[in-house]
Amino acid sequence: MRILVCVKQVPDTAEIRIDPVTNSLIRAGVPSILNPFDGYALEAAARIRDRFPDTEIVVVSMGPEQASAALRECLSIAADRAYLVSGRIFGGSDTLATSYILSEAIRTIEEREGAFDAVFCGKQAIDGDTAQVGPEIAEHLQYPQVTYGLEAMPEGSELRVRRETETGYEIMAVRMPCVVTFTKPVWEVRFPTIRRKLEAEKAEVILLGEDAFPGIDRSAIGLSGSPTRVKKTFVPVRKKECRMLAGESTEDSVRQLFAELAGRGIGGEG
Repeated sequence: MRILVCVKQVPDTAEIRIDPVTNSLIRAGVPSILNPFDGYALEAAARIRDRFPDTEIVVVSMGPEQASAALRECLSIAADRAYLVSGRIFGGSDTLATSYILSEAIRTIEEREGAFDAVFCGKQAIDGDTAQVGPEIAEHLQYPQVTYGLEAMPEGSELRVRRETETGYEIMAVRMPCVVTFTKPVWEVRFPTIRRKLEAEKAEVILLGEDAFPGIDRSAIGLSGSPTRVKKTFVPVRKKECRMLAGESTEDSVRQLFAELAGRGIGGEG
């Protein structure tokens, strides 16, 4: 089985700041990490290989040269090969343009080394939270898709996916090739071994530059191919109010607390 995992390098959300003028994320000086949901997708692929050792795992990412660090992290965990899609013409792409570029990258990689049985993605990137790229890739490729996957396992010509629902989970069968997006499973993802980390540092990250896509529709990529417009961005701040209630006794303090809550319409009789 051959699995392609789409990954993204994202800024650590604990360090995120927003430019009030451009309404865009300030990435300079902010540490970058592998998007956690993409890590879950990689883990799902690795668990398939645990059961079927001949499974090949290829990872692809779109971004600047520094995104190769996230790809090397994937190589150190489970991936066999890594591709980086990078070029000025791809800059400024929104989710629609990004999904189109990645779908073209998938076709290009398949021309080089053969078709994939499945494409795995994280359900969303933590720097945007749109959850759009995975399903849009499926549409571009005309593949069936399953979202909110927890784990997957091949069975004949189908992939059986255990997916999260509002009330629990369900198991769906989808014909391959297909696209599956993954959310956080109940188990922890595996860590890289020392041997794989050393090998990943020496491994080649294959660059797919602008010349790798001679037939790409340039009107559908970059800023010109991105219909999304950001009107306003802000960091939500909740105002907190604290009052100290100091009664002469515990019972007195409790009575003051109940009176305060009742005055705010909180609580009820009983």
